[in-house]
Amino acid sequence: MNSALRGLGAKAILVGTSDPGVVFDVVESKLRPPPGQPESVPRTALVNRLRAAGAFPIVLVVAPAGYGKTTLVSQWAARDARPFAWVSVDERDNDPHVLLKHVAAALDRIEPLGADVTEAFERPESPVWDAIVPRLSAELSSRALPFVIVLDGADALVSNDSAEAIGILIENIPPGSMIALTGRALPRMPIAALRVAEPLLEIGPYELALSRREAEILLRTSGVELDEIELVGLLHRTEGWAAGLRLAALAILEDGASRPAGDDRYIADYLGSEYLSRLEPRALRFLRRTSVLERMCAPLCNAVLSGKGSAAELEEINRANLFLVQLDHHRGWYRYHHLFRDLLQRDLEEQEPDLVPVLHRRAAAWYEAHLDPESALFHAHAAGDIDDTARILGSIAQQVHDSGRAAVVEGWLDLFDVDERLDRHPAVAVQGSSILAARGRADEADRWLHAAERGVASRRRGVAAVRPRIAVMRAALCTNGPAQMQADASAAVSKLAADDPWRPAALLVRGAADMLLGDRDSADAALAEAVERAATSGSTETRAIALGERSMLAAAREDVRTADALAEEAQRVVEEGELADYPTSALALAASARSRLRHGQWDHARRLLTVATRQTPHLTYALPWLAVQARIELADAYVTLRDREAAELMLEEARGILVVRPDLGLLDEAVARLELELAAIPEARAGGSSGLTRAELRLLPHLSTHLSFREIGERLHVSRNTIKTQAISVYRKLGVSSRSEAVAVAEDLGLVEAAELKDDRLELGETVGSLAI
Repeated sequence: MNSALRGLGAKAILVGTSDPGVVFDVVESKLRPPPGQPESVPRTALVNRLRAAGAFPIVLVVAPAGYGKTTLVSQWAARDARPFAWVSVDERDNDPHVLLKHVAAALDRIEPLGADVTEAFERPESPVWDAIVPRLSAELSSRALPFVIVLDGADALVSNDSAEAIGILIENIPPGSMIALTGRALPRMPIAALRVAEPLLEIGPYELALSRREAEILLRTSGVELDEIELVGLLHRTEGWAAGLRLAALAILEDGASRPAGDDRYIADYLGSEYLSRLEPRALRFLRRTSVLERMCAPLCNAVLSGKGSAAELEEINRANLFLVQLDHHRGWYRYHHLFRDLLQRDLEEQEPDLVPVLHRRAAAWYEAHLDPESALFHAHAAGDIDDTARILGSIAQQVHDSGRAAVVEGWLDLFDVDERLDRHPAVAVQGSSILAARGRADEADRWLHAAERGVASRRRGVAAVRPRIAVMRAALCTNGPAQMQADASAAVSKLAADDPWRPAALLVRGAADMLLGDRDSADAALAEAVERAATSGSTETRAIALGERSMLAAAREDVRTADALAEEAQRVVEEGELADYPTSALALAASARSRLRHGQWDHARRLLTVATRQTPHLTYALPWLAVQARIELADAYVTLRDREAAELMLEEARGILVVRPDLGLLDEAVARLELELAAIPEARAGGSSGLTRAELRLLPHLSTHLSFREIGERLHVSRNTIKTQAISVYRKLGVSSRSEAVAVAEDLGLVEAAELKDDRLELGETVGSLAI
């Protein structure tokens, strides 16, 4: 049976080339697949999916022109075991007699028709509904061997009679056989009812879009080689549209552009001839004017066009499959294909340039009214309304930055990176200074702050709220030492309202200044309020920094439990706020790593230190107090881990920041203290190559107890001899000769908590000599 089916499949490839079994007045070229292009990309995955879809009596392959619908079905016909009856549909098939005659002829090529069917077609007076349709449908239902009927271009069937005739044939398809309908749009058949009544396999633009590998093959066969970034970028722009990729290849070969747009000559000509030239002026005008929108819904389109009827227009475009991408399952939101929108925007600029800012202004107003300020910001800028852009940006920049999307805000700031605009909009300038400082861009942060100061000085109205924010930034940059930092921050706190979004930052900076000046109680109080205010306002970045600062203060007063709790909360804020790649998170992560080390969680601590250290190059003298603090905390952690090289690197970077900002109060002393501690550690103890192994670090907390080596071995599930060997190695690496000395050094280095040692010292007496016995 299988070999017979394969033979019939081979016959399907040659359909229409052998002698016909019956003599019909048909167009033979309509009964075979169009000749394939030699450079066609094999669609193996989709072909295999179609071959395995025997349970689906109906297959719909619907997508705009150039997606390779016919190519896919031709490749399927060449590889499927079942024979294919192929009909290329055109306008003449809106006469059901013509359509059914070609279907019958195609079926006769794979298995001779019954005499009653041929007789019905041979008699010109045979009525379609009383003779041809009943006999042909009975012929279909009686066939034993599975087959596939392809109606390529079925969307050309606009007559109800032809569509109804095909519907009757579908109802009579026997199990294992299929009817495949292809087209640029859904055929005019009751598709919704078919979805309910029959298993229906639908393949659309998403499935037909070429994969990265398939796009690479297509471009290579066209003579184009792109690197990975260029290939991915081109695939994104074309959205896997095969014709778009092929036309892009022509543009690349002609002028070398690796990012062709929809208004490039080849793509524009194709879209124009295949689609735009066939549209009525009303439909074309709708497409052109709504192209200012990245995404659209009917109410938005109505607002932008100052009219009604957009819902019907969108539905018509969607039904025509006119490069419209549905964004939800409710048919509420859509967008245009990237290249199609490019072309529409070019036409709008050429034909109605004065209307472009008007359309954007209406879109901005609609988005603001519907609480989408980010979209409103885009359209306000596109409309050239700089004042509105500044107002919207100032209202959302910090919130977006605190949500983990700093790169988005930096892109917005680029819109204002001109001194004239910054002077005119001091609120934006000071906001930009804050964000640029947090990203480590010190010189730009300083320039934006000076622009804010100039803007406030030159304006009398509308700047009262900006002045205390400028004071916060002046304090944060700490260009004149901690005393001036404290004065500026205190002045800002006194003037900012309790619900002002800048108040948490002001409290954080004042707390940091108090800490630098040695007033730890005042520092902790200000930082605690900063944490509370930041949690209420959603200022996650400020909250994480303040928690890290408080953890360090608690550890300094030996309140380990509080330090650990604050460090754990700081880490949670960083992770939940997706701030791990923010330079300012280095301090919170370092504090959390110190906490993990206090509990012997070495692997977890190392992971946190890796993430924190990765951010330090971007934590610069823009915020010098934070940059030095983070490096001191990291250096302390690396000393605990016996990683002298990493600790020295952190100290070297801290010293470099102190060269630029030399007066940082207690931090100067902390750096000096670390330098002395690191210098006092013998090379044998501090060298990275002689550091403790994971097993030795796991042993250390047990050395501080009264347990014998045998009892320790039982707890760690290893032998007494293994514990002895590890202990000797620990003594050697720490430069000591007894268990009590090892514990003392471990306490000094923070490898074990001091609280665990107080009750156990008297029982620690084993020496290296006694271990050897």
